[in-house]
Amino acid sequence: CYHCKLNMKEGDPAVYAERAGYDKLWHPACFVCCTCRELLVDMIYFWKNGNLYCGRHYCDSERPRCAGCDELIFSNEYTHAEGQNWHLKHFCCFDCDSVLAGVTYLMVNDKPVCKSCYVKNHAAV
Repeated sequence: CYHCKLNMKEGDPAVYAERAGYDKLWHPACFVCCTCRELLVDMIYFWKNGNLYCGRHYCDSERPRCAGCDELIFSNEYTHAEGQNWHLKHFCCFDCDSVLAGVTYLMVNDKPVCKSCYVKNHAAV
């Protein structure tokens, strides 16, 4: 088995993945996404750099995913803030929804807030 490295026994069911080449086979329970371990038997799978992927994690390896909407980001323009990627329109002030990409903001209770809303709603007077 390509995954667990145990020998396949004669008569045991085996999974062959055409994209991986017919020199590799897996026990059905070992045919899983390398990231989330989702069982891929009877599912669409992806093969990249010697690893099996479910659709979600293959796409995550190709494009960044927006922390705001959980969709893939296909635009070349997006922002990286707070350790995550965001569509420009989705990284916005939690209080007023103004876009924060490229402007100063503050974090309040793990939520981004623009300077104006911070002074108006959160700063000590």
